[in-house]
Amino acid sequence: MAINYVCRHCRTHQGVIDSRGISESRLGLDALTPEERRDIIAYDFNGEMIVNVTCDHCREALEANPELSLLASPLQ
Repeated sequence: MAINYVCRHCRTHQGVIDSRGISESRLGLDALTPEERRDIIAYDFNGEMIVNVTCDHCREALEANPELSLLASPLQ
């Protein structure tokens, strides 16, 4: 099973980790609250984990234009 990192705003693929031998605690995912887990982690139809992150481009755009965070899909 792979862990895929995808930008939550522009849906750009950020990377993948082969999860064999990698625990959630090593990735820091065990520190998430149940609410954060629902917001950040999803699973695709193959059962692979998708971790929603914010890429550098979207982070910079949101920092420069904070009003974009009020929109449901600001950078798609």
